Amino acid sequence: MYSTNFKFSIFIVVYLITGMILPKTTEAHCDSMSGPVVLAAKEAIVTGNVNLVLIWVNEEQEDEIRESFRKTLNLRDVNEQVREMVDLYFFETLVRLHRESEGAPYTGLKPSGTDFGPVIPAGDHALETGSLKELRDLIVREFESALHTYFDDMMEAKEFDPNDVKAGREFVHRYVEFMHYAEPVYNVVKSEGATNHAH
Repeated sequence: MYSTNFKFSIFIVVYLITGMILPKTTEAHCDSMSGPVVLAAKEAIVTGNVNLVLIWVNEEQEDEIRESFRKTLNLRDVNEQVREMVDLYFFETLVRLHRESEGAPYTGLKPSGTDFGPVIPAGDHALETGSLKELRDLIVREFESALHTYFDDMMEAKEFDPNDVKAGREFVHRYVEFMHYAEPVYNVVKSEGATNHAH
């Protein structure tokens, strides 16, 4: 059985990744020259081991990656300019296919140092350290701050004159916003599928 704190940590991470709380910055992370997909590609080129990148694509895409990898290794020793071009070709092919495997569009490689906000570095830190604390604390702070804001706005609008239709509509608007924020959170918390997938 999961502890309450662990389940909450997992659900909030899943909730973030599915894009319900914060913008989908995770979508762009794998497009970065400093992201995990390109880093895997660089290691594969150095070691000559294509298996290091095959994990980022599905089985149907393997042949295209293997062919791209073969061409890259065959051509990169021509000269430095060709090496840069074929390496970039391989990075772009790999990231494009990885994005396709996720059902997401590919919009080009982002330069190293692109700011994806605090969640991505905290997530990578969690992977490196085996601890969710930094990521959990970051996300819980954001989640609780937003939840309190929606709640406070709703409560502020709650006491209105029944004959003031405009004020009543403002209350309804804030009520709906609060519920639309809170309800999906509950649905993710109670979803065994989400926790099992995260596990």
